[in-house]
Amino acid sequence: MNAMQEQLFWELRKTQLEILKSLKNKQKNEWMIPILEDELADISTAIQKLEEGNFGQCEASGEPLPEHLLKNMPTIKSSKDSDNLEHFYKKTINSGFF
Repeated sequence: MNAMQEQLFWELRKTQLEILKSLKNKQKNEWMIPILEDELADISTAIQKLEEGNFGQCEASGEPLPEHLLKNMPTIKSSKDSDNLEHFYKKTINSGFF
């Protein structure tokens, strides 16, 4: 693992433990449970890829994914996943609205 991958590994591991704790303690609303379980599965897959040495490869083409995408979304599986990222970014509120 390179330095970036090692940092992502520990961040993913920390997030994994936080989600497991939340699921175990049922601290989230019922509607959140499937979302947390899906995120946990994606995190587990990314951790496994890091451990096996194939992290950062597009699952569709096998080509390396851009490092900036991996840093921002370490659970990304293919370059196609990045096509709709703008829908997930927080939108600013137009100051003229108020």
